[in-house]
Amino acid sequence: MKGAGLRVLHLGKFYPPASGGMEAHVRTLALAQASLGAQVEVLCANHSVDGTGTSHEFHGRSPTREAWDGPVRVVRLGRLASVARMDVMPSLPFVLRRALARGVDVVHLHVPNPSMVLALDAIPRLPPVVVTHQSDVIRQKIAGALFRPFEWMLYSRAARLLATSEAYVRGSSLLSTFKSKVRILPLGIELESYLRPPSAEAREAQARWTAEAAGGPLWLMVGRLVYYKGLFTALEALVHAPGRLVIVGEGPLAQEGRARAKALGIEDRVTWAGYLSPEALAGAYRAATALWFPSNARSEAYGLSQVEALASGLPVLNTAVPDSGVAWVSLHERTGLTVPVGDARALAAAARRLVEEPGLRERLSRGAQERARAEFAHDVMASRSLGLYAEALGRRPVAEDGSDASVRHVAGGR
Repeated sequence: MKGAGLRVLHLGKFYPPASGGMEAHVRTLALAQASLGAQVEVLCANHSVDGTGTSHEFHGRSPTREAWDGPVRVVRLGRLASVARMDVMPSLPFVLRRALARGVDVVHLHVPNPSMVLALDAIPRLPPVVVTHQSDVIRQKIAGALFRPFEWMLYSRAARLLATSEAYVRGSSLLSTFKSKVRILPLGIELESYLRPPSAEAREAQARWTAEAAGGPLWLMVGRLVYYKGLFTALEALVHAPGRLVIVGEGPLAQEGRARAKALGIEDRVTWAGYLSPEALAGAYRAATALWFPSNARSEAYGLSQVEALASGLPVLNTAVPDSGVAWVSLHERTGLTVPVGDARALAAAARRLVEEPGLRERLSRGAQERARAEFAHDVMASRSLGLYAEALGRRPVAEDGSDASVRHVAGGR
């Protein structure tokens, strides 16, 4: 097997059931690498007191817990506090050194993740470090500037830096500084759960959401309710579009969002679904007319819910966030429609076009699944990642058929 004997230590911020795109990606990649023969361990913060629940907003101390997620060992470190999005985990230095002492071929860090960056900076000798750079620090400008020297120190030591799209590299001063190390690894998901016939639970959920739409279009929004997701743009767009908007997710803007919906006079056309189980979410994707993805800042570098929608055959209405991979994941006029950032009327016009233009939704739906199969399969992502590890270790990447495997470089970055 391609990863046979390779020992990989992933350093995440949190791990499911904690919600979020980075959390889901770490789990998907770790399990897929293990299925290819790698020995995989994940080290992260414990997001809750009892290890359950989906929110990772800080609520008191949490203990250290160890468990197995199938073949993947997961160590969730106890948090003492959280300061400026940095988790204080007193046991981190000891546990990290102990994990490295057991023997690790590759340390794979997922950022933003300031606690783990500082911990690695403090270790003088490390195995090859690979960093998945999911997002620059965008909003916390002062904190970002203060933290930049520590990022720079680690990135200068790293063997490879992985970006989720070439578009994001162009807008990142940090990645551009180390461009010769940058490789592209698009995030993938386990497609079969979306492509195969739905389960009974998913069918029941689909029927419920279809009934809730009451014969009109059903628009879906999936993600944490934070500033860069464009929640208020979506609510304003609904004023000018028919149908019902189902908002799946939790976060700090939920209360303000409800107040905004009431002020706009659309509260009776908005469903605040909170967190949904994977099966219930699969049903929502199947019932919806389109996914609304109106993100407004480069904090949104990719958007895994877009990939889930594509795999479900659901067109995506997204935004042209400059120097972000959002509009690369779902392509304008091929898998969905792309509108300007923050333009609620343009989003509403795209939604109306989707229901009024004959054949448009069906064409975009076919393109969505075709793109998901070609670009976003979890096993393809895992195989590519192992090839990148081999390159970082100075080995020749080998494909599953035994031939040399190519790796995807940033243009001009070699």
